[in-house]
Amino acid sequence: MIVIPAVDVRDGACVPMSGAAPANERLRLPNAVVVARDWADAGFRKLHVVDVDAATGSGNNLQVVEEILRDARVPVQVGGGVRSTEDVEQLFRAGADHVVVGTRAIEDPEWLADLAALYPGVIIVATDVRERRVVTRGWVRTLPHDILDVVDELNPLPLGGILVTALHTEGQMRRSDLALMEDVAEAAAVPVIASGGIASVEELRALNHRGVAGAVIGVALYTGELDARALAQEFAE
Repeated sequence: MIVIPAVDVRDGACVPMSGAAPANERLRLPNAVVVARDWADAGFRKLHVVDVDAATGSGNNLQVVEEILRDARVPVQVGGGVRSTEDVEQLFRAGADHVVVGTRAIEDPEWLADLAALYPGVIIVATDVRERRVVTRGWVRTLPHDILDVVDELNPLPLGGILVTALHTEGQMRRSDLALMEDVAEAAAVPVIASGGIASVEELRALNHRGVAGAVIGVALYTGELDARALAQEFAE
């Protein structure tokens, strides 16, 4: 399993998300490009970059994201408000290794099928989950779909993975929802990346044991709760 630091970009800065509400800002690092470079220097082999403003419909940080991609020394998966084929194309041209799509992918399955066929193996579908229900549109719309039903619908597609964020634990270091991640990993035909509330090495080992392919970590790394270099060494692939 690989651990992937999250670089959440808001107003051009790196603002690790604390829960689903953007107002829950715990700390702000002014230069997201430098933050991304520092995580690579710490030994991490992949980064997860999210344009928070684009995800919430309050603007975008495309210039900063593209600068991160130009500067990147490791593969980068990019998401946040990616809702058109043109958006995806632009991010791949800029150097993204994988592109993460969420709201439109869930709400428009025909578009997702076409996109996955156009870019097989490099599209990651983000499924934000609150108490087993999928949430879209910047975490404000709760759909009547159970996450496992969504996974069943995604399985036939040539995706690069499914990113599952437990919003009820996101940014709160309240422990990952291990039962949720285990169920999704068992049901999914593609790699599963876990996110939300991960705050200990023991949890990461438990996720690895349950078949999870990757774990995106934000707040616990930025606050020093987890040792970055030790994680990068133990969870490198």
